[in-house]
Amino acid sequence: MKKIIIITIAASTIIFCASSSKAQSQKLFNGRDLSGWHVDVPEKDTNASAINPFIIRDGMLVSLGTPQGHLITDAVYQNFRLDVEYRFSAEPGNCGVLVFASTPRSLYKMFPKSIEVQMDHLNAGDFWCIVEDITVPDMETRRGPKAEWGITEGKKRRIKNLTDSSENPLGKWNRMKIECVGNSIKVWVNGDLVNYGFNCTASKGNIAVQAEGSEVEFRKLNLRPIKKFSKK
Repeated sequence: MKKIIIITIAASTIIFCASSSKAQSQKLFNGRDLSGWHVDVPEKDTNASAINPFIIRDGMLVSLGTPQGHLITDAVYQNFRLDVEYRFSAEPGNCGVLVFASTPRSLYKMFPKSIEVQMDHLNAGDFWCIVEDITVPDMETRRGPKAEWGITEGKKRRIKNLTDSSENPLGKWNRMKIECVGNSIKVWVNGDLVNYGFNCTASKGNIAVQAEGSEVEFRKLNLRPIKKFSKK
């Protein structure tokens, strides 16, 4: 069974086919090591004893939270669906998945240029603009006064999600689906559509996982391409 996604831009119609075939799905994390990823932790530049905050434990990828930084795919992706299963196993906290990531340390000398899909407990599905931008319906309601919008330090970069009750209780596994097609991003949490943005200033890039102060376990990071098959 195939899902057809049609996007009309001016006079052109671009058709994407999202196949349900399992053969197309790619495990970004193999359960054994960090093959296919690289680590960017600024503290390691000056502190020889700083640890790698991304470890493998019981077949899971674990972000220990500190020192802060990012685990970044070696490969660049566009037109894909990313399925993530994660949980805060001990204390509620903060983390995120970054899509369309590119230039490292572009914000606060820490965050790569990207769009962050927030995983912060009780705020899963928010967008954070990190030197890239995206548009959503009801922008002023969800982002604040337009005059204060921006994509760099000190600007209103957070775009609130659409729901308040999509996350499971602390310690339970959450399922997040992130679908990137062209310049649009859709996010589901446990089956609920929690955010949708379009006119993003990027359409491809690396994928990154954060270490942002809290321990988070990941048992699934699977990517499925969405292939463009026709243009009229």
